[in-house]
Amino acid sequence: MESTFIPHLPHLPGVYLMRNNAAQIIYIGKARDLKKRVASYFCKPALLTGKTQTLVSEIRHVDYVVCASEREALVVERRLIYRYKPIFNIMWKDDKSYPYVAISMKDNFPRIFLTRRKKKDGSIYFGPYPSVKGVRNLLHWAWRKKFFPLRPCDLDFEEKNLPPYKKVKSCLYLHTGECPAPCVGKISVREYKKIAQRARWFFEGKQDKFQKGLEKEMKEFSKNREYEKAAQLRDHINTLNHMQEPVTFREMTESELTGKIKDTRAVEDLRRALNLTKSPDRIECFDISHIQGSETVASMVSFMRAQPDKSQYRKFIIREVEGVDDFKSMKEAVRRRYTRLRKEGKPMPDLVLIDGGKGQLAAALEGLKEADIKRLSVAALAKREEEIFLPDRPDSLCLPADSPGLLLLRHVRDEAHRFAVTFHRLRRKKRSFQIKTPAAKPTAEKEIGN
Repeated sequence: MESTFIPHLPHLPGVYLMRNNAAQIIYIGKARDLKKRVASYFCKPALLTGKTQTLVSEIRHVDYVVCASEREALVVERRLIYRYKPIFNIMWKDDKSYPYVAISMKDNFPRIFLTRRKKKDGSIYFGPYPSVKGVRNLLHWAWRKKFFPLRPCDLDFEEKNLPPYKKVKSCLYLHTGECPAPCVGKISVREYKKIAQRARWFFEGKQDKFQKGLEKEMKEFSKNREYEKAAQLRDHINTLNHMQEPVTFREMTESELTGKIKDTRAVEDLRRALNLTKSPDRIECFDISHIQGSETVASMVSFMRAQPDKSQYRKFIIREVEGVDDFKSMKEAVRRRYTRLRKEGKPMPDLVLIDGGKGQLAAALEGLKEADIKRLSVAALAKREEEIFLPDRPDSLCLPADSPGLLLLRHVRDEAHRFAVTFHRLRRKKRSFQIKTPAAKPTAEKEIGN
């Protein structure tokens, strides 16, 4: 299998699906960093175990789905494994459950504990969490520090029915004072549940003061050169940040998964077809619209991972061009867009697409030059034969009609055209209204976009 795609995977959390030559999903995994995780399978094969080498020998294609966080990737991975039951996941028993933190609030004296099963038992569950070790260490540390010292035992008792003393007298935590000892009546239900409520707030994300205290203590340890203790607190802070990551607990439907994989394949196919050094996740496309030389406008649409990102759409009223000149209009729109992005220090797109042929492409390149933008991938898509024109390439590039990359370019180009025509019609309608009502006081229209 070629691994040339590996450098172009995003440094983002997500789920990867490995397929064999029959397009069957044979393994599903999650990753904090998709690029690093997938590359680990192919870059150093000599370091792989025998079972992993067997998996790699079967892989012919890797799909991936970008997620908002590692925790969201965990949830998506688990549900996909349950649904598809890939052969290597089943063989390796990777479909294990992930730990939750549970607080048994229904009890007179609640406990806090880790569990891999979420039950309808009246307890409150938080998670799941990818790192059981990190959460367990943080819980143990918080308990020893008495932030929420809930009883560690699993004895079943109530305030009015405490266990006999001879049953609990051997408890080490009772004599060291690390446990509030509700079993011998040292704390009331009301006061004990205040501690449980504090623990609940902590796992609900209301731990700003708690984290600030950790950071202050870590700095003090570091200042006193107690680096081992400072490193331990650093790990706790990292676990806290991880626990606060946003996660979407929703069912991913078959159509949603299929759509995400289709989008990923289209972006990857386009990268290969245009020989781009970076995956074209962000594509911006320009189109010019006018009717009989009047009210020339330009539109720019933005797609993120093959989906419209309408918050980034922009409209341009062409002001510097007299009469009909699509080339100069294109140059003006492109120059204005990227001059502004450069001055504001905002990220550039991965690919700029121009609606048109060689002439429009040349005009766009002039606009980028005037904007002092040197390294930006640009392509033009002509409508008649769906030819793709690239800088420094004399002949056009023609992709198969069913190419995912071409279908994506067409979708982006058509959306830019629709957006431009809609804006142009709105401008003409406003102008027509002003002509019909000469008594109306004209107002200056504010330009939308860059």
